[in-house]
Amino acid sequence: MSELTGIYAIWYREIKVFLREKSRIVASIINPLFFLLIFGGGLGNIEGFGDVGGQAFIFPAILGMSLLFTSIFFGLYIVWDRKVDFLKEVLVAPISRLSVFIGKIFGGSTDAMIQATLILIIGAFIGVHYSILSIPLAYGFMFLTTMILVSIGLILGSMMESPEGFQLITSFVVFPMFLLTIFPFDTLPSYLVPFAYIDPMTYAVDGLRGAILNANHFPLYFDAGILAVLAVIFISIGTYSFKKMKI
Repeated sequence: MSELTGIYAIWYREIKVFLREKSRIVASIINPLFFLLIFGGGLGNIEGFGDVGGQAFIFPAILGMSLLFTSIFFGLYIVWDRKVDFLKEVLVAPISRLSVFIGKIFGGSTDAMIQATLILIIGAFIGVHYSILSIPLAYGFMFLTTMILVSIGLILGSMMESPEGFQLITSFVVFPMFLLTIFPFDTLPSYLVPFAYIDPMTYAVDGLRGAILNANHFPLYFDAGILAVLAVIFISIGTYSFKKMKI
């Protein structure tokens, strides 16, 4: 078996698992809509969003939330695969752990982007207007974002031995990363600004706001550059963690 064939097999398996779990697809639509109605409705009457409006401004953050939750919690499948010994069966195949890790990344990224696509479609029905460049730019930022987040999820999954431990740790990771992206960067309290600078979702959501709404805080090339560097860093760390993972 070649390395590319192994990567494709891992990717295909993850996609089949995702498509068979209809509850995940339903939840991927209901949860973002829930947050969009609550946060978007609540922020709609608050000044400080310029001509964009509160609900439209919050939309890229909800899109980022969908990517964040799906990608990070994808690492939970590593924990389950180890518990049912499926991962052992994969690792005895004649491919490297690097190929297994890359296949997992592509599988998790595809899952997350399928769900994000559904959110983009919903956006068109709630007043979010897309330009010709909006969609390709948004997909570019979503791809970089999922590469980072799936890597983080797999790193955490490789270190955890129980689903409960994984969920506890991710609770301290996921919600702060999301909540820092809801409000305009300029309105954050000074004590939160350093945390926003080190939050990958800051640059992901800012890039999505620039691509979709032209309401970005940083230049788009800066957002993309930061995400690309972080993707390389976390993929490298994840590859090392995966090689050292105990089965």
